[in-house]
This record gives sequence, C-alpha cells and structure tokens, in this order.
Amino acid sequence: MPTPPGRRPTDGTSGSRRRRRTAVALALSAATALAGCAGAGALPGNTDGEQIVVAIVSNPQMQDAIALQDHFRADHPGIDVRFVSLPENEARAKITASVATGGGEFDVVMISNYETQMWAENGWIENLQPYADATEGYAPEDFVPSVREALSYDGDLYSVPFYGESSFLAYREDIFDERGIEMPQRPTWDQVRELAAELDEGDDFAGICLRGLAGWGENMAPMSTVINTYGGQWFDEDWNARLDSPEVREAVEMYVDTVRQYGEPGAATAGFGDCLTRFTQGQAAMWYDATSMVSSVEDPNASTVAGDVGYAPAPVAQTEASGWLYSWSLAIPTTSERKDAAWEFISWMTHPDYMRLVGEELGWERVPPGSRLSTYEIPEYAEVSSAYAEETLQAMEEATQDNTMAAPVPYPGIQFLGIPEFQDLGTRVGQQMSAAIAGQRSVEEALAQSQLYAEAVAETYQDEAGGSR
Repeated sequence: MPTPPGRRPTDGTSGSRRRRRTAVALALSAATALAGCAGAGALPGNTDGEQIVVAIVSNPQMQDAIALQDHFRADHPGIDVRFVSLPENEARAKITASVATGGGEFDVVMISNYETQMWAENGWIENLQPYADATEGYAPEDFVPSVREALSYDGDLYSVPFYGESSFLAYREDIFDERGIEMPQRPTWDQVRELAAELDEGDDFAGICLRGLAGWGENMAPMSTVINTYGGQWFDEDWNARLDSPEVREAVEMYVDTVRQYGEPGAATAGFGDCLTRFTQGQAAMWYDATSMVSSVEDPNASTVAGDVGYAPAPVAQTEASGWLYSWSLAIPTTSERKDAAWEFISWMTHPDYMRLVGEELGWERVPPGSRLSTYEIPEYAEVSSAYAEETLQAMEEATQDNTMAAPVPYPGIQFLGIPEFQDLGTRVGQQMSAAIAGQRSVEEALAQSQLYAEAVAETYQDEAGGSR
C-alpha cells in the first residue's frame, strides 16, 4: 500500500513486521466475527470438470449473477461454479479469515478497495493485470478511473470491480412535489434533519433511513462520512485518537438523534438491506446510502417507488462535498489451485458483455452501476439511468479526502481507514454507535469507550513513527 499521508516510509524490516501485523490483525478480527458464519449457502452444481468455489456478498446485484449462471455454464461447460453467498458482515469475516490464514477453500473472493491494496502487498491475492490485458474485449481501461486506481497496487489491478459506488441522498420526489417542498441542490445535514422532521409520520413512514446495524462496513460507512464533513477525525496526523473530540461528538449526536427521532423502526439493527426494503416499499421519505441502491430502487418489478425518486449529493456540514468511494470487486487468492478457471468466471462477471446480459435478461435498471464508463453509453441504460447516472458519476469523482474531509488524517480511505486494524476497530466502534441508537447508552458514553479502542490502535502507529525517526 502506498505510504499513507503523514506516515513515514519504512524499511524492509519494518515492512515485514507490518505485514505480519496485518495478517494477525485481520485474522483475529475475522475469526472473532466468524462465530456466526456457520452454514454458508453453497449452491451445488454438477461434479464433472473443474470446480471453483466463489465467495460473494448476498446483495441484490450478486444474486442476479447467480441467477444468470446458466449463461456462464453454457460457454464454459468444463467449469462448475459453487457459490458461498453470505450477508455482508458474515461474508467479510469468512473471506478474511480464509485468505489471511491461507485456508485455500475459495478460488474467487468478493472483496473491496479496503482489502485490495493491503492484501496485494501481503502477497495474498493474484495480480490480475496480465489476465485482464490478455482477455479479448475485456478493456480494463474502461473501468471508472477512481475505482480502477483504488483496486490497483503498483499500477496493476489486483481485483476487478463488479460495481462501484459513492453515496448520495435518495428522496421521494413525488412526495416533495405534493407538499411543495424543495430539496436543496447541495443539502446540509441541518437541512436534511429539518426535512426528516417535517416528513416523518412515525413507524408507518419514516422521515429518513440511516444505517444503525453495527459493523465497519455497515453503520460506520455513512457515519464516518458524517464525521468527516463535520471536521472530525478518527486520528490526527500524529496518530492521536480523536473520537472524543467536539467535532466527532457533534456529528454523532446529529446522526443518532436524527435516526432515533425520524428514522426507521428498529434502526439500531437496520443495515443496507433493511433500509433498501423500507425505501423501495414506500415507507421512507429519504435515504442516505450507497449510490448502488439505484439498481433496486429503480426496478419496477421490485420497487413501488421506481420513477418517483430524486437524487441529491451526500449532505455536508463543513466541506464542499461528502460521500464515500467503494467497490465490490473480485479477486483470486494466491492459494487457489484453479486460477485460470477462476479468471474465466471473474472476467465473465465483470465483462462489458455482462452488463448487456443483465439488461437484456433482467432489466436495464438492474445493471451493476459505477464500474465501467461504457455502461453509461449503452442507449437502453442511458435512458433508464437518466435520473441518477450523472449524480452517480459525480459522487464518485468527488469522493476524495480533499473534498470530503475538513481536517487532515494520516490514513487512506474515506468511509473506512486503510489500516488492517480497522475491521476490528470499526466494528467495535460500530457496536457502540448501535447501542447509542438503541438508547442503551448515551452518545458520550459510546464515544468514551470508542476512544479507548482507538487509543489502543494509535499506540502501535505512534511507536512505529517514533522508531523511524
């Protein structure tokens, strides 16, 4: 991984020590979370030919890929694909535990831009650039530039995007029009909170949906962007923990109070999937979350609000822009003994032709967004995405630390920290935030405990910085 801003480069010995620490940190945090992962849903196929095992997250777009497997099998009769499909938190834990410990049970894993560069540096995943360059029509240069860069190490792709995303604010344009309410062109969190209060009708119709389910990739994704735009930091440039700062406290208090008063019922355990269901079934006025929501929100076969939704930039406080940059991507663990077959599957699922297959077979609204520029040039997709295509690409382009953070930080990442300890740290902090949303503890108590977790991580980096002087 490139040296994070504010970090001193280390020599080879320190790099080896850092890689060992990465492996230990990731394996321990994943093993802790793995307790609830038993009984993964592997889908058996025939047992003839070469069999690969693919571990993916059970989001709607990934379920579409499973539904289209007959097309892959028709073109690759010698490759039998078995899926392990799990909810996000469980998938992260199971995949990380396997790859970090060299378990070898998976040939293809679904990871993200959080893991890619760290795992590439550790030698845990294959360099996919030679495969991509040698595959006819694959066009790796077609990937959205910010996503391609985030999935590269030393200039080469080590995972390839299935879809990419930033975050924005979806809102019921029809209801806003009926009530004579106008969404600001660049809403602030104060304005969003006021709108949520005006539109909220209790349990039957929430003013806004916000994630509360504990997890570094669940509630801490949107909450971290709020912390950033309010001027907060997880750590300052000297690796001092800052989760008890006034800026973080203001951001978290706003988030927690807004979702408690005007959010969805059971918000403390509501993740992306829960908010998706509520919003698409017409039970919320607004929803701040991943831009990839559009594949489901605009699907008339699954959404009661398709065609009635507007999209605004991620709300801000002190910064010009907000939001995150994320990609669900596919990689090949170095332990796989079937790398060529694994690439055949990966290249099928991330090829420009796959985008057309989804559109023609399942509907253009369900095409995975945010991965390829050429997707937005397909006439049928351009037509159905006219309400959100520009907003999606703009959000992804603006998702840089310079645009979304008011204070400098020593770590890469926006809605996550690009350090190996963050899986554990982010989940522990997420549990504290979820408890605050549930009313089990005050925001002050939750942040005080979170600060202790962060201070324990900070010591390692402060020791490293001191030792490199």
